[in-house]
Amino acid sequence: MFEVLSEKLQSVMTDVRSRGKLSEDDVNKAMREIRLALLEADVNFKVVKSFTATLKERCLGAEVMESLNPGQQVIKIVNEQLTELMGDSSHRITLSPTAPTVILMAGLQGSGKTTACGKLARLLSEDEGKSVALAACDIYRPAAVDQLQKVGAQAGATVYERGTDGDPRDIAEWALEQAKRESKDVLIVDTAGRLHVDGDLMKELGDIRKRIKPHNVILVVDAMTGQDAVNVAEQFADVAQFDGVIMSKRDGDARGGAALSIKAVTGKPILYASTGEKLAEFEPFHPDRIASRILGMGDVLSFIEKAEKTVDADQAAELEKKIRKQQFGFDDFLDQMKQVRKMGPVGNLLGMLPGFGQLKGLKNAKVDESELDRIEAMVLSMTTAERRNPKLIDGSRRKRIAAGSGTTPAAVNQLLKQFNQMQKMMRQISQGKVPDMQQLMRGA
Repeated sequence: MFEVLSEKLQSVMTDVRSRGKLSEDDVNKAMREIRLALLEADVNFKVVKSFTATLKERCLGAEVMESLNPGQQVIKIVNEQLTELMGDSSHRITLSPTAPTVILMAGLQGSGKTTACGKLARLLSEDEGKSVALAACDIYRPAAVDQLQKVGAQAGATVYERGTDGDPRDIAEWALEQAKRESKDVLIVDTAGRLHVDGDLMKELGDIRKRIKPHNVILVVDAMTGQDAVNVAEQFADVAQFDGVIMSKRDGDARGGAALSIKAVTGKPILYASTGEKLAEFEPFHPDRIASRILGMGDVLSFIEKAEKTVDADQAAELEKKIRKQQFGFDDFLDQMKQVRKMGPVGNLLGMLPGFGQLKGLKNAKVDESELDRIEAMVLSMTTAERRNPKLIDGSRRKRIAAGSGTTPAAVNQLLKQFNQMQKMMRQISQGKVPDMQQLMRGA
């Protein structure tokens, strides 16, 4: 997400940074470029107008014009304004001191609402240790109940359902009683979506809300629909009084206009965002971190949080010893690759590294996840001795490994070259030397 906007804004910021002093004409030119970049990213026109007006006013102030490094000051201001545009600070759902906390989910059909229920359930269960139940109140869409049961099982959540014959209002009320009886910490209520905002949907939603008195009403919007998502959120804000937004399918939207517009248009924050299809690819929305990513500053905090959840400390210490003793082999390489992949799509992880997008030859680099599968197949096709000592792999062994992994001897040879390069860089790191960053990224 934000790839298009990020590329254009980083280009503007590079130009601004290269100037020793900024004139009013320089600021006006930068504002025109930023305005065009935001509009091309499908950001709401009124939001763009207000954003650039405030930005221009700040950039023409003494804070920038009298600064010794005006370019850096402009970047700082753009970062602050982007953060404020998306909500300034992170927001979470409100957990009730008296269980269960009731969360009512709303949204249009096709917005990813049912999947979002499962993702939120998994996050609350695994990250916050909550006992979660899901209520199947979408009785209209074919297989909606079955889908909720499936994602509920994957998330480790109990699913309360009464098929498709009952009244959603009664089912929601019954599910709440079940959650109380079974001492659940959280009850997430999946409601019916419609093809468009209509009176029936709102009335049913309103009736359910009156009966179960939720602590949170969350609207799920599809990031890929751009300004339509903002329009839907605006209409729901008028009648449903939702508390926050879950942005689904964020990974499929290269522009990001909806994420940049919703808070300004509705006054409601984005709480969470889906970053992929898997249940685990779902995270809290941090406006400050997103702004940093857009401007190419990376997101080290999110990277560290993901690493802490997936990397085994004892295993990492053992790996360090092997690197220092130059005993790093293909088995260790495979273990590390698996741990990294648990953190999420590799392309997303690289985007969290500061300055990655500016590395020559790596700008807009895409990571082919299927290539990682082929690498794993090649490593698994090696013998134990070959994995420990890759120098044993001669021409005939390359052919055998290629045949066993469904690849080619050339691909095996390329893997061996990359592995040798990685070993050299690890030796440099263990000796306290700093390797060339572009070489390091290509090796990775």
